[in-house]
Amino acid sequence: MIHILYFASLREQVGAAAEELPLADSRNVSDILERLHARGGVWADALGVGQTVLAAVNQEMARPDTEIRDNDEVAFFPPVTGG
Repeated sequence: MIHILYFASLREQVGAAAEELPLADSRNVSDILERLHARGGVWADALGVGQTVLAAVNQEMARPDTEIRDNDEVAFFPPVTGG
């Protein structure tokens, strides 16, 4: 299983703070995003083309090609701006 966390506006958009997914064929962050996007609806809106989403794996910033392993925690969040 993979532990997925959603933060800030993503949490509001998808209506969930967390969920668990089977690892299945997901090998990296990009694979997870594609699986979630394929759900359609609010998932496609929140995680779709043109949306900037940052990720962390096990509390470390991650790239789309960062490998995912069983029991990893994957967090998704929008970019943060300051001022």
